[in-house]
Amino acid sequence: MHKKVNLLNFDRQGLEAYFSEIGEKPFRAAQVLKWIYQFGVDDFNEMNNLSKSLREKLSNEAEIKLPEIVTEQISEDGTIKWLLQLDSGNSIETVFIPENDRGTLCISSQVGCALECSFCSTAQQGFNRNLTTAEIISQVVIANRALKCIPRNERVISNVVLMGMGEPLLNFDNVVAAMNIMLEDNAYGLSKRRVTLSTSGVVPALDRLKEVSDVSLALSLHAPNDELRNELVPINRKYPIKELLAACKRYISGESKRKVTVEYVLLDGVNDKPEHARQLVKLLKDLPCKINLIPFNPFPNSGYATSSKEAIERFRNIVVKGGLVTTTRKTRGEDIDAACGQLAGKVLDKTKRNIRRKEKEELSPGRTV
Repeated sequence: MHKKVNLLNFDRQGLEAYFSEIGEKPFRAAQVLKWIYQFGVDDFNEMNNLSKSLREKLSNEAEIKLPEIVTEQISEDGTIKWLLQLDSGNSIETVFIPENDRGTLCISSQVGCALECSFCSTAQQGFNRNLTTAEIISQVVIANRALKCIPRNERVISNVVLMGMGEPLLNFDNVVAAMNIMLEDNAYGLSKRRVTLSTSGVVPALDRLKEVSDVSLALSLHAPNDELRNELVPINRKYPIKELLAACKRYISGESKRKVTVEYVLLDGVNDKPEHARQLVKLLKDLPCKINLIPFNPFPNSGYATSSKEAIERFRNIVVKGGLVTTTRKTRGEDIDAACGQLAGKVLDKTKRNIRRKEKEELSPGRTV
């Protein structure tokens, strides 16, 4: 039996090409996109504005295949986390955060993460592979269905952030195609301001992104100097802060109102001192940005602790006095491990990172920072 084509792997351009290949008019792509994403239909026989012959052809040749929900956890604060089953024992996590004025869905782009940021639970899981376009956009489809929302009639998910498992820019083509579906008028029709890609700083890919997309940008910075960032975010050794900030400026150039969201996880005694705040002000003075301070969310054997409320407030006051728009992110979903940096899923690690970490812990229990 031949393998069916999963239509979730195609944005509009890809779907138009697919229909041309099977001898159909490209305009069918817009119709099918509406059925899948706006009406939540995955049975071709229900797509009643398609000809009977096309419905039969699609039933034989194509499918709309989603990962399975393994678990759904609901936090006391209303945050929902889904564990989604992929192939060969891999699974990923997706989180929905409801607020009064918005509903934000945090989605994953890789199984695990190829980067080794020292304070992130996902990074400790190692890395297996990139997600397909279908697996990325499926997270939005699944969340809409779980929330009993048909986007054509009602929008519960107003914002999508690629801040889950993985570094989005290391899965460039699949991430861009999935974002195209989110922005597509015939699909979810989200504004470019409401789709945010968060990166640790893959500079060449960021420059490439500017050529094909203009979604909002978030930068995982977490340190105000190269020496400290090399330790916390090791990709900094390849693309140091000066190069990274220059790439961020290039990305938002040409639009006067655009700002980069700078994410900064506060780690007790590591990057939360007054001198770090002053360095951050100096570093970011020429970048149109807003700062998002994130209290560290603990996970087992991290070796880090959460900054005190006093330290966070002191840090924030210095940055605000320095003229930078700054907010402190309220921790959400912590009781179900759905907070920032806590997503883990299940990763069949190809990097042997887990093994190396366990060996290190055995040699030197109680890691010091």
